[in-house]
Amino acid sequence: MRRLVPHKGDYRHAEGNSDAHIKVSMFGPEQFLIVESGEVKLGTWQRIFFCEFDGPRSRKLWVKWLGI
Repeated sequence: MRRLVPHKGDYRHAEGNSDAHIKVSMFGPEQFLIVESGEVKLGTWQRIFFCEFDGPRSRKLWVKWLGI
């Protein structure tokens, strides 16, 4: 990812973190997971990663339970 979106590019952004905004737009800020019997259901090669593209920073992780 670092090579695809360079930190210093021809970007116009006052905070200097344009690359982080581009990277998060490629992934999206949210994910839906299936939970069954108290366990997250993932495929054989699937994993969950928390990606911080504008860090290091302190962040909050919001979890919302939807369903029955």
